[in-house]
Amino acid sequence: MHPAPSVIIFTSLSGLGFGLIFWMGFGLPAVNGMIVVAVFATLGLGLATIGLLASTFHLGNPQRAWRAFSQWKTSWLSREGILAVLTLITFFIYACLWAFLDIRIAALGWLSSALAAGTIFTTSMIYAQMKTVPRWNVSSTLLLFLIYSAAGGALLAAQMQAAGALLAILAVVQVLAWKQGDYAFAKAGHTIETATGLSALGKVRLLEKPHSGTNYLMKEMIHIVGRKHSAKLRVISIALMAIIPATLILALDAGHIIAALAIVLHVAGLFAARWLFFAEAEHVVGLYYDQR
Repeated sequence: MHPAPSVIIFTSLSGLGFGLIFWMGFGLPAVNGMIVVAVFATLGLGLATIGLLASTFHLGNPQRAWRAFSQWKTSWLSREGILAVLTLITFFIYACLWAFLDIRIAALGWLSSALAAGTIFTTSMIYAQMKTVPRWNVSSTLLLFLIYSAAGGALLAAQMQAAGALLAILAVVQVLAWKQGDYAFAKAGHTIETATGLSALGKVRLLEKPHSGTNYLMKEMIHIVGRKHSAKLRVISIALMAIIPATLILALDAGHIIAALAIVLHVAGLFAARWLFFAEAEHVVGLYYDQR
């Protein structure tokens, strides 16, 4: 799949924002004072909102994005949009009461956390339910999105011990997800014969390209990454995103400098991992063009 910058920004920043909202819904970090609470709340709301706005740039007609809300019965994208708006509204009320009146309504916070987790779940299902992309259509996709958000949110919420443990878990799950994804396409049984519907004729090969040039499907659905480059990026992404930050947090005194460094490294690795998430995804339409 084409790793569009808008979708990478969307999945990365919105995950961090809703992750922070999740932790703040439980009263973490345990801070008081208008300025401190407002800073954390603004960060969560800001990241979530920027991420959601970035996703509209990937639409053919961004001005019609509002129509996505009407398909909630069948579309995970629509469900995500509705839950995201409900989360932002609920958390905004909760944060304002906490910051300006020093009133923290626990039930309202728990609702914000539940809605934030639900939003991340719906985001993951946008990709996990796509049978046309076997690498995404696996159980680890849902788990990864949730751990990405929980770990990143814990870092931003200054919950360093929880963040260290979650990052360590993330490293393991990410490796298992890559392993599972590498065999997903072959396991799904997709071939050029099934793609063209010519299985009854036996072995099929491409005589001529379907088009003289590239088209929309080839641009959006087909993106080939060299194995060597993919392997290097995997090492870089998991090291920056999980291994190094977890080591810093768990092995050293997680002061402000260590925490800031861990956040910067995590975000850098997160963007690399997200790029790979899309770049390595093989859509079955590529078989029609004898590419995947």
